[in-house]
Amino acid sequence: MGNPSDGFNGKTISMLLHNFYALVTLEPSDRLTLVRHPEHDRTDFASLADCHRYASVNGYYGGLRLIQAVCKKFAECCERAMVDPARLRRNFRLSYDTNIPRMVGLSGSSAIVTAAFRALLRFYDLSTEDLGIPKPLFPQVILDVEMSELSITAGLQDRVIQVYGGLVHMDFSKQHLDKLGHGRYQELPVDLLPPLYLAYDARAAGDSGKVHSNVRQRWLSGDPVIRQGMTTVAGLADSCAHALREKRYGDLAGLMRENFRNRRLMYGDEVVGSRNIEMIELAAVHGMAAKFTGSGGAIVCVRDFGPGQSHLAAENFEFSGAEEHAIEQSFSAHGFAFLKVKNAPHDVEPHVHQDTSTPPSPTPPPSYQENRA
Repeated sequence: MGNPSDGFNGKTISMLLHNFYALVTLEPSDRLTLVRHPEHDRTDFASLADCHRYASVNGYYGGLRLIQAVCKKFAECCERAMVDPARLRRNFRLSYDTNIPRMVGLSGSSAIVTAAFRALLRFYDLSTEDLGIPKPLFPQVILDVEMSELSITAGLQDRVIQVYGGLVHMDFSKQHLDKLGHGRYQELPVDLLPPLYLAYDARAAGDSGKVHSNVRQRWLSGDPVIRQGMTTVAGLADSCAHALREKRYGDLAGLMRENFRNRRLMYGDEVVGSRNIEMIELAAVHGMAAKFTGSGGAIVCVRDFGPGQSHLAAENFEFSGAEEHAIEQSFSAHGFAFLKVKNAPHDVEPHVHQDTSTPPSPTPPPSYQENRA
């Protein structure tokens, strides 16, 4: 709730999804080697048609540029923290894998960056504190990898939730950023959430940074529509936090609708996209309110029982197996994926694993970082 105001001194509430993952593997090696992913970094194709299909679905950028930028940033952080160069002489072979749907605003790029940075820390037996990076500043380091190194326009929200895990209320007001150097992040119990659902367009392609560019310029220029819109959606994050604490789950649908209405007003239908609007409207047909998870291509949904149903218990917001299957079939018929959101109340922190032995298949190799999307 509250996005995209995170990039405009606003507020959001975000949760870590456990339906998908990014996985980075570091293994000792004579030379430092960054491995292309066989699918996400393809450079050979069966035909021109195959190349066209791949580019249409995946865009033009894989994960290789991300992990290379992370290595550069990590080296700079070590140099700035005056880490003993002898400690960094070990080389590695770095590979990655991910099943996060591409180009649909599900934080796939930042998940790889966060996982890679954590893997490097583990490989060299360092902590963020060793590098002079307190936890609240770690998301900014991740963001710098994407913005400063790769010119990807983005906000802090995705990076904060991938660092903190769980469910977090985030305040990015200028006052906090100027005084603290970071936002104010309040962790909330994940079990406050009612059942949520996710839908996304597997055929979507594009660069999420492009969606933000025009709006940012208008915001910097003081455009009243953008300024007021960002203030409004930021306030929705506070309203959402109050509703969750008081278990007024029936209020979430109205907040989601208002969030999307303001986004549509600020960005316009051409940028929002007809497929995204179709997905939102399809959710409404099946009795759900919905909003974007990020820059577009995916939506988070909650059952909508209409006004006057604020205090319905959380279990009322879950579809039966038969209902969920029917909705999934309907979304699939329109070219969308639909699934129930998985969260893990007892597994807040993203996973980090290390072992000195060779684990059996299908467990990933030693010294790797798994970062749930």
